[in-house]
Amino acid sequence: MRKAPIPGLLFAFLFVTSTWAQSPVSGTATRPPRPRLVVGFVLDQMRWDYLYRYADRFSEKGGFRRMLGEGHSCEQTLIPYTPTVTACGHSAVYTGTVPAINGITGNAWWDGQLRRTVYCTEDKSVSTVGSSSSQGKMSPKNLLVTSIADELRLATNFQGKVIGVAIKDRGAILPAGHSANGAYWYDNSVGSWITSSYYTP
Repeated sequence: MRKAPIPGLLFAFLFVTSTWAQSPVSGTATRPPRPRLVVGFVLDQMRWDYLYRYADRFSEKGGFRRMLGEGHSCEQTLIPYTPTVTACGHSAVYTGTVPAINGITGNAWWDGQLRRTVYCTEDKSVSTVGSSSSQGKMSPKNLLVTSIADELRLATNFQGKVIGVAIKDRGAILPAGHSANGAYWYDNSVGSWITSSYYTP
């Protein structure tokens, strides 16, 4: 039985594929302009089809109507995990991963090593900015992966700005990721907006 000339075939394959990969694309490819503003918007417990069911109630200018017309809506998406609580949902949407990968397995969970319940954004190494309460001792420390906001910061060599704002700390912190310029949430114990020293120099 005759052996196939493997080195010759391998060289020919590599030559053809490298030549093909380097050949110019016909026509001129134009890159779309970078958007000046990207807004990520999540309404907790709101199904995507409500955007159409209640569309006749939206104002003619701005708001949801503008986002639907000029933005992108992720419709008929699947959430392949449970529980579908706020922290897991925001982390899944903004990281593209499930709790087993991103580390946010609930709004709070039992940590066997610490032998206590851990809140999803708790961080005892930081302090509250904006009030004297402990509600600002929060950061994305427990999020094990990057978010799309982190990737935006990386893609712009940290020139792009990322700000997370939500009523709940987890809604502001987790979507904004690890490299956000700031995250702000409402401290109902004192009635004001606060942040964490994680975001301040």
